[in-house]
Amino acid sequence: MFITLEGPEGSGKTSHIPHLVEYLREMGYVVFPTREPGGTSISEQIRDVLHDMKNAEMHPRTETLLYQAARAQIVEQVIKPRLAAGEIVISDRYYDSTIAYQGYGHQQDLDQIRALVKYATGGLTPELTILLDLDIEVGLKRKTQNEVEWNRMDAYTVEFHQRVRRGYLELVKQEPHRWVVINSEQQWDDVQAELKKTIMAGLSKP
Repeated sequence: MFITLEGPEGSGKTSHIPHLVEYLREMGYVVFPTREPGGTSISEQIRDVLHDMKNAEMHPRTETLLYQAARAQIVEQVIKPRLAAGEIVISDRYYDSTIAYQGYGHQQDLDQIRALVKYATGGLTPELTILLDLDIEVGLKRKTQNEVEWNRMDAYTVEFHQRVRRGYLELVKQEPHRWVVINSEQQWDDVQAELKKTIMAGLSKP
């Protein structure tokens, strides 16, 4: 099963995934966690370019294409082989991030973005996508207070991040069968409990 976690900055995806992986492994599942951009040597190098604050002049089209390059590599090198072996793959972001950030956030043509995404992924779609949703200013404040990585994407305007959030919510409306929305402004333990319940429900489907 291919599971992805999405959300605006500071939504807590990265902190939750290790605990979900440990839980599922204790339940007897073979689980492989990964992240985007990244997850392979090539993709991690692209991540460094994308996130480096020195690259503030990067054009949105350049940004979009670099994300697809990193994604194509991890899909072919990691995700598809793991799924073919019967493993559960949990990814911290996937192509919905591109539609939300580079599409809605940068206000680029959504049809063009979707075509690029389809090419980069070979059409591989998650079976379950969980949106950890929260107020944008709450999320950005979390990132600054928790002293986690503050990168070039984080430094975009609040208005940009608000468009990203609205984009995510629009994606949920378009494919409600694939998405589950969890309020990540709750206590961390409550969010983790909802994540476990959601994933177990997805795994129990025939």
